[in-house]
Amino acid sequence: MKPARQVSTATVTAFGLIGGWLTARESGIRLLGGVVLGLAGVWAGRTWYARHGAARTAALAALYVGAFGASHPLAKRIGAWPSVLAVTAAAAGAAYLASDATEN
Repeated sequence: MKPARQVSTATVTAFGLIGGWLTARESGIRLLGGVVLGLAGVWAGRTWYARHGAARTAALAALYVGAFGASHPLAKRIGAWPSVLAVTAAAAGAAYLASDATEN
């Protein structure tokens, strides 16, 4: 397993949001998609905490969960794929800027 400080959280965040959605969609089991989303969030959170401590971890975790939540009403307006891609770009971009690019 990669040490926490060496993980690209933007990549993990993108995987969690897109992978969780695809897993739920393709399997028909929403809970399974939630497991993928949750595991990726824990994986990214481990790195955020190791690099930056509790406050930034909480902020990035709230953004990650908020992106997931925002994708649902947004999907009603622009469609599922565009919604998932939009919130993923926002969350992964924030993870990159707030954690990956500022790695202590």
